[in-house]
Amino acid sequence: MADKKSFLEAVKARHTYYDLKDESPIPDERIEELAKTAITSCPSSFNSQSARLVLLLGDHHKKLWDITLDTLLAIIPKEQQEATTGRITGFRKAYGTILFLEDPQPIRELQTAFALYADKFPVWSDHTSAIHQFTLWTALEAEGFGANLQHYNPLIDDKVKEEWGIDKSYRLVAQLVFGAPNSGPQVRPEIVTLKPLEETFRVFK
Repeated sequence: MADKKSFLEAVKARHTYYDLKDESPIPDERIEELAKTAITSCPSSFNSQSARLVLLLGDHHKKLWDITLDTLLAIIPKEQQEATTGRITGFRKAYGTILFLEDPQPIRELQTAFALYADKFPVWSDHTSAIHQFTLWTALEAEGFGANLQHYNPLIDDKVKEEWGIDKSYRLVAQLVFGAPNSGPQVRPEIVTLKPLEETFRVFK
């Protein structure tokens, strides 16, 4: 079991890790618990509960990235194939992937019930997904994982839905790849230039 971080420690420590290995610091049951906690505890606009999560481990995780690589190799120029293969193979070498999807049915129902905000609900659906993504990315960080967030939708949507029996109406939003880090984060705080707080934060009291 990894040393636990406080919430804010985990927020500060959460960075992008690409160099991951097929190892986990916690049992699979604990990963499932994190996902279930996110899906039952994260807020959604008007309590839409539109978020859907699919946790892929073992061969299922590998299959996702096989599908992704096959899809990309069929459409990209030959000169890009080696680099693309290396990148996707890196994701495949990790421990697991969480798929973030949104169910459009609750959104449509809210658009009908609250027509004044009809154009806002799809945007708020993205907000709902983002909250789930950040929560799980941070939770995995707190447990000792490294992770990176990918967006190979909509290229892989149809094949992914077919492979895992996912409702065809669901919208795939993101893929969170996670595993034990081989090395430090690839997007490190010491190389990120932050805007001054005077520009990004104000307080009135």
